[in-house]
Amino acid sequence: MKKDIHPKYYPQAKIYVAGEFVGTIGSTKPELHVDVWSGTHPFYTGQQRLIDTEGQVDRFQKRLERKQEVRITKAEKARRRREKRRIAEIVEEEGMEAAAPEAGTEAA
Repeated sequence: MKKDIHPKYYPQAKIYVAGEFVGTIGSTKPELHVDVWSGTHPFYTGQQRLIDTEGQVDRFQKRLERKQEVRITKAEKARRRREKRRIAEIVEEEGMEAAAPEAGTEAA
C-alpha cells in the first residue's frame, strides 16, 4: 500500500449547526460547520408545511377549472367532424351542379 496518499481521519470530528455543537462523527476534517442537518430540518422533525406562495394553488385550480370547461367529449368531437364533412359535401355538390350546366352549354 502506498504511504501518505490518504487524508488524515478524525474519528471524533465535531459537528456545529449555526454555531451550536450538536455531536461528533468520523470525518477527514476536525470540525464540520453545517447549515442544515436532520435534527433541525423540518422534513425530519415532522414540522414541514406547504407554503402557498402568492396563491399558486389558487391559480392552478382556476387553470384546471378552465381546461375542464373547454374540454369537449369524444362524442361531441365526432358530431362536429360529421357536420363539417356534411357541409363540405354539400358545397362540393353545389360546385359540381354549377359547373355541369356550363359544360352542357359548351357542348351544344
